Amino acid sequence: MFQESSSPQRGSSVNVIGAGIAGSWHALLFARAGYSVTVHERDDVAMTKATSHVAGGMLAPWCEREGSEPAITRLGIRSLDLWREHLPETPFNGSLVVAHPRDRADFDRFAKLTTDHERLNADGIADLEPSLDGRFREALFFAAEGHVEPRNVLPKLHAKLAAAGGEIRFRSDCDPKALADGNILIDCRGLSARDKFPDLRGVKGEMIIVETDEVQLARPVRLLHPRWPLYIIPRDNNRFMIGATSIESEDDRVSVRSALELLTAAYAVHPAFAEARIVELGAGLRPAFPDNLPRIAIDGARISVNGLYRHGFLLAPALAELTLSYVQRGLIDNEVMQCS
Repeated sequence: MFQESSSPQRGSSVNVIGAGIAGSWHALLFARAGYSVTVHERDDVAMTKATSHVAGGMLAPWCEREGSEPAITRLGIRSLDLWREHLPETPFNGSLVVAHPRDRADFDRFAKLTTDHERLNADGIADLEPSLDGRFREALFFAAEGHVEPRNVLPKLHAKLAAAGGEIRFRSDCDPKALADGNILIDCRGLSARDKFPDLRGVKGEMIIVETDEVQLARPVRLLHPRWPLYIIPRDNNRFMIGATSIESEDDRVSVRSALELLTAAYAVHPAFAEARIVELGAGLRPAFPDNLPRIAIDGARISVNGLYRHGFLLAPALAELTLSYVQRGLIDNEVMQCS
């Protein structure tokens, strides 16, 4: 899986383009390794235009076995260790997967395709999530998984970068060619990197944030359904993010049909969501390659990290570690790294 190769000069300074989740993790690990790091971000400090702004933030490598290649789980499991190491306050309360009796076939299929879970009966569900008492007969509990709130965790990563001596320049829309000055360049532009990767496509993810004090959840809950599987993720201040699976569209707006289906599915998890207050609707386009796998493309001192698809928060730490290992020791992970 790993091989050795030549790598850029170790003592070089590092420019990172993009302060989203991939760029932030790369910048942090390089800064903590002793490199002089500057991040260039075209957005302002609020990062409202970033894909990360509407992300779910689930750290669920074992749940992802159901529809992803083994590399996603492998890298995701490594990322969990890095989240614990660099942001020890990250909550690891597990993930809960449920389905209604009519969707038992989908539930059983999910159980067969995934690992590292415990089957819970109705009493076990109630013990874990009292708000779901009496709502489901059976669940899968992935105890080792976690989640983060993207809008809170990105500023934390930026603060840790600053503490490590790195710098972020907001409203700095740089052409990668202008930064090709002999130093290491790490390009984390997402869909903006189509000039280098014409096969990138945008995959839409839609979400609704609601607020209610009638439901309390300690962990993400996934509802399996043949037409609109969704997840509900607890946020601070009695808020919940309701999200759906990926949609093959580059329209970055939420449709009426999608909004209705998301809210209907949330109501199917708990009827109290019918009275929740809608705080926000949003959609984001995640960059993906045709095989839906991430790619670290190495072209001399320019390293492009892209195609994280819907696994940005899960994969970013491990991909940053791979990039750092290449720069320091010339190590190549053949599953996700390509050399020109």
